[in-house]
Amino acid sequence: MPYRRKVEEYPSDRRIKRENQGRRRASAAAIARRRRRKRQRLLAGAFLVAGVIVLGGLLGTLLWKVVGRFRDADVLSGNTREERELIRENDTKKPLIKEEFLTVNPYSRPAEPLTEVRNIFIHYTANKDTSAEQNRSYFENLGITGERSASAHFVIGYEGEIIQCLPLDEIAYAVKTRNYDSISIECCFVDENGKFTDATYQSLLQLTAWLLREYKLTPNDVLRHYDVGGKKCPLYFVEHEDSWEQFRQDLTDYIMEE
Repeated sequence: MPYRRKVEEYPSDRRIKRENQGRRRASAAAIARRRRRKRQRLLAGAFLVAGVIVLGGLLGTLLWKVVGRFRDADVLSGNTREERELIRENDTKKPLIKEEFLTVNPYSRPAEPLTEVRNIFIHYTANKDTSAEQNRSYFENLGITGERSASAHFVIGYEGEIIQCLPLDEIAYAVKTRNYDSISIECCFVDENGKFTDATYQSLLQLTAWLLREYKLTPNDVLRHYDVGGKKCPLYFVEHEDSWEQFRQDLTDYIMEE
């Protein structure tokens, strides 16, 4: 068996080993500290960025409100006292409208300008039991499917909700020969005969009356889709002429009461 010489470990060697171990532990601790500080700096930076974004949003909202007040004041300042009162009165009589503008596309929102408004056209959706949101989504999806061209400025649901699909300075694809000088309102329905619910009827009165005021029109300027082209739309008002005449009378009475 070969002879192995026992290597003796002198005190100085043990001291050097301990020192080396101490240095390694100190180095590891320093690295850990640097990593913690780096994580803390990153976290603090993230909080700072988030705070700046939130603060910017709050300041932007506040600035928008202030600018809006000055703008409204400028608009009103150019009118007589009677005109200012009329403007405020008309603002309060605008029905509750939810703006959900369609995405610009060739089939339902071509974004072509509507330079004048001569008539308000009343339609029905021809889709029984479908909501205002569903009909608005149908118009939106035409931009993807391209199956036809169709849209309306407003859709009124059978619970009376009003969704605006297009800005009032853009045309809708609603009445072929009159798209460039009219505004169209689609109405949802639940009865087979196409009759509107009371909620839909009341919202239609309010919305139509407000549009007539906005464009200085009269109830005689409100037409059915049927009146241009002969399409049976809105169905109930086409098949029940007396109900159509009653609607126009109700519209006149509603405006006079205001």
